[in-house]
Formats: sequence, structure tokens, C-alpha cells
Amino acid sequence: MEQVKALVFDVFGTVVDWREGIARDAAPFLARHGRPDLDPRAFADAWRKRYQPAMEECRAGRRPFTRLDALHRENLENVLRDNGLDPARIGEAELDAMNRAWHRLDPWPEAVAGLTRLRRRYVLAPLSNGNVSLLLNMAKRAAIPWDAILGAEVAGAYKPQPEAYLRTADILGIRPEELCLVAAHNGDLRAARRCGLATAFVLRRTEHGPDQATDLGPEEPWDAVAADFQDLAHKLGC
Repeated sequence: MEQVKALVFDVFGTVVDWREGIARDAAPFLARHGRPDLDPRAFADAWRKRYQPAMEECRAGRRPFTRLDALHRENLENVLRDNGLDPARIGEAELDAMNRAWHRLDPWPEAVAGLTRLRRRYVLAPLSNGNVSLLLNMAKRAAIPWDAILGAEVAGAYKPQPEAYLRTADILGIRPEELCLVAAHNGDLRAARRCGLATAFVLRRTEHGPDQATDLGPEEPWDAVAADFQDLAHKLGC
């Protein structure tokens, strides 16, 4: 890690707790529209389950690159239909407001303090599949101390496509080996390592709730392994 100049972060699940954030906004939304019986966390899980298949349509070239906000909105409408709700009867303004719940996600409790420490030594930026306005709004609301807003929209490619990682390094003016991806997902780290990036695994054992069965530990000897961002800052000498 001695040659690393910048840290880039997966965001959904690594920096912020998407499941609880979406459930928090989904509960009153579902109640207003006659479905208070629906479990808001199950609703969040169903919405998130459509995330990778939607991006795969872009990665596979079956549709042009499309901002995540637009994919999230399509997925929201489909999840509503799956639960017997007609999006056309809800109205554009309220659908847009619910879709922007992804802009209002809260960081994990230690995340901002840990990032602040890491920023003393490294350039920090998101390397997320989220679009720029989503990441910017999230950062402004939660005081996430990024030096730049990067990610899929800037690179024009969704992770784990190599272009997402390599173009990010190029935008920062550094070599791939001078860039480290920090993520709670082993698959993301594998893709980054194949591109020559350094890798840091941070454990988020409840990203998918108390019964999470994946990413419960490092699956390869990553360059750094930490319990959270404060622990990562300590291990990197920040």
C-alpha cells in the first residue's frame, strides 16, 4: 500500500446502509398508498434485487449506458406492480421523491469520522455505480468528505467492467497500482485487482440484514482488511 495515492470507495453497503435507509422512506410511502402490511425492509430488498440485472442490460450492450437514477425509477415501478400497486395512480412527484431515497442514505456510524482520518493522507472519492447527482446529494446531506465525485457515470461504465476502474485511475492522473478500491464486496475487489488496483476489504456484516450470508469476511488476501473505516485508518497510519 506504500505507493497508493488515492482511495476510492464502493458506496452502497460499504459507505452507506442502503437497506435501512430505503426501508425508512418506504414505510410511510407504502402506508400512504394502502399497503402498510408490506415489510419495508423486504420492499428494500426487492428493489435492490433488480439493481444488478438492470445494469447488466447496459454492460451487455442491450441498452446504452443509463444513469442509475433512471434504472432505480424503472425498478421502483416494477416492484410496486409486483406488490399490487399501480405507479400511474401514485403520481410522478411522489414516485420521484421515493426514488430519491437513494440520495438520502445514511453512512454507517463510524464512516464519516473514518473517512476524515483517511483524507489526511489520501485523495478520497466514490467509485460507485451511483450517478453524480445521487452521490453529490448524499455527500452534502451526510457530510461525506470526498475530494471528488467519481464513479460509473463519469467513467461511462458500470462496475465490474474494467473501464470503471481504469478510467477512474486515468481521471485522477495516477497509475492503477496507485489507486486502492475500498469495498465490502469481494467480487468488486476481485474485479479491481484484475485491473491492477490495490484492494481493501471492510466488513459490513449486516448490509443485507441479520441473515446476511455473503461477504462475511475476506475471500482472498486483499492488501488491507479492516473491521470498519476507523480500523482501516489505523491500519493505514492515518
